[in-house]
Amino acid sequence: MAQSFGLIGLAVMGENLALNVERNGFPIAVYNRTSSVTDKFMSTRAQGKNVKPAYSLQELVQSLERPRKIMIMVKAGAPVDYVINDLKPLLEQGDMIIDGGNSLYTDTERRTQDLEAMGLRYIGMGVSGGEEGALNGPSLMPGGTKEAYEAIEPIVTKIAAQVDDGPCVTFIGPGGAGHYVKMVHNGIEYGDMQLIAEAYDMLKNALGLNHEQLHEVFAEWNTTDELDSFLIEITADIFKKMDDETGLPLVDVILDAAGQKGTGKWTVETALDLGIAIPTIVAAVNARIMSSIKEERVAAAKELSGPSGKYDGNTNAFINKVRDALYCSKICSYSQGMALIGKASKELFNSQIDLGECARIWKGGCIIRARFLGKIKHAFDENPNLPNLLLAPEFKQTILDRQDAWREVIMTAAKLGIPVPAFSASLDYFDSYRRDRLPQNLTQAQRDYFGAHTFERTDKPRGEFFHAAWF
Repeated sequence: MAQSFGLIGLAVMGENLALNVERNGFPIAVYNRTSSVTDKFMSTRAQGKNVKPAYSLQELVQSLERPRKIMIMVKAGAPVDYVINDLKPLLEQGDMIIDGGNSLYTDTERRTQDLEAMGLRYIGMGVSGGEEGALNGPSLMPGGTKEAYEAIEPIVTKIAAQVDDGPCVTFIGPGGAGHYVKMVHNGIEYGDMQLIAEAYDMLKNALGLNHEQLHEVFAEWNTTDELDSFLIEITADIFKKMDDETGLPLVDVILDAAGQKGTGKWTVETALDLGIAIPTIVAAVNARIMSSIKEERVAAAKELSGPSGKYDGNTNAFINKVRDALYCSKICSYSQGMALIGKASKELFNSQIDLGECARIWKGGCIIRARFLGKIKHAFDENPNLPNLLLAPEFKQTILDRQDAWREVIMTAAKLGIPVPAFSASLDYFDSYRRDRLPQNLTQAQRDYFGAHTFERTDKPRGEFFHAAWF
C-alpha cells in the first residue's frame, strides 16, 4: 500500500515532523542521504509505526500515492536546490514539493516559478517551534498557490499546534510569502530575546538579583496577561538550572557570545529595501554582533571606563518598572514586524496577507507564542487597515499609562552604564511615531544645499518640489 506523505532529511526537525505526520494518521515514507541515519531512525523512534524507509529518491517517489506530496527538511540554500533538481525527473504533473526549512523567500519565489511552469506544485512553508513543536504541533506558515495549499490542508491542519480558535496554520499568500512571514517571525523573535536579555541585565546588574530571585521574577511575569509567553517561561526555567561541573547557575558559565543563522539579518535587509523602520529588530541583530567580539570587548574593558553602581531606590517598584519597559518595548517590536509584513504583502506579493491570522497562528507551537498575540489578532480584526499597532486602542493606552516607567528604566540604565539598545530603540520608535514634526527638515535643507536634491514645503501641497539658491 502506498504511503500518503514523503519526507526528505532526518535531522532532529525532520524526524520529529515525520513522527507527527504518522501519529496524525498519515502513513509516511522517509529518506536521508546517509542511509545509516535512516536505519537508526527505523530501529528506534519509528519502530512499530507506519513509517516506510527509502534508500534512494527513486524508491521514495515510487512508494507514495499520487499526486505525491514530499517535504524537504534540509539546510537552506544550495542543498534545497540539489534535492529539487534530483527530484524533478522522478516526479509527474501535479506532484508537490514542500520546503519546510528556513529558506530565503526570494529563493522560494524562484523555485515556485520554475516548478509550477513544469506542472509541479511547490509550497514554501515556514515551520516554527523547534524540535518539540515539530513533534507535538508547530506553527506552520505555507505560501504558494491556493490550490497547492488546499491539497495539503488536511495534513497541515492536523499536524499544526491547536489553540482555542483553531490550528496554527493558514494560507499566507503566493510564492515566497510563507517563508517571508517566517523570516519576519524570526526577526520578532530576535527582538523578543534581546529585550528579555536587557531586562535580565537590569535586574541582575542594576538591582543585584541572584539566580533564585531572577527565577521568581520571571516566573511571576509569566502569569501576567502582558508577558505570559514561551520565551519568558523558558527564561524562568533557565535560572533554576545549576552547572554540574562548578555548582554555579549554568547561565553564569555560558559565554556571552550569541550566534545567528541569518534570518534576523534578512529581516533587516528587506526592511531597508521596503523603507520600513524596524529599529528594535536592528538593535537585536547588532547586539548579537557586538556580543560576538568577546575578546575585543574583554580588552576594551581594561581601557575604557564608565559609570557603575547599583540602583538605590525601591527594588520591588523598579522590578515592576522593568516589566513595564519590557512590555512597552515588546509592543513596539511587534508593531514593526507587522508593519513590515503589511508593506511586503502589497509591494512584494501583490497580496493581502492577513495580519490578524499571522498573530493567531503564532499563538501556539512557535517560539514567540504568547498570550498577548490574542490582543494583536483582536486589534486587526477590529480594524484590518490599522496602519500601526501603536494606534490600536488597547496598546495605545498601555503605553500611555506606562511610558514614565519605560523612560525611567532607560535613564537608569544610562546612568549606570548598562547598555539597553533594544529598549532604547523601541522608545525612539514610539517617540518618532508620535511626533508630528521631526528634524529631517534640516536634513532635506542640507541635501538641497550640497546636492540640489530639492525639498517639499509645509505651505504647499505634497508632491511639489523646490530648490533654493543657498549661496
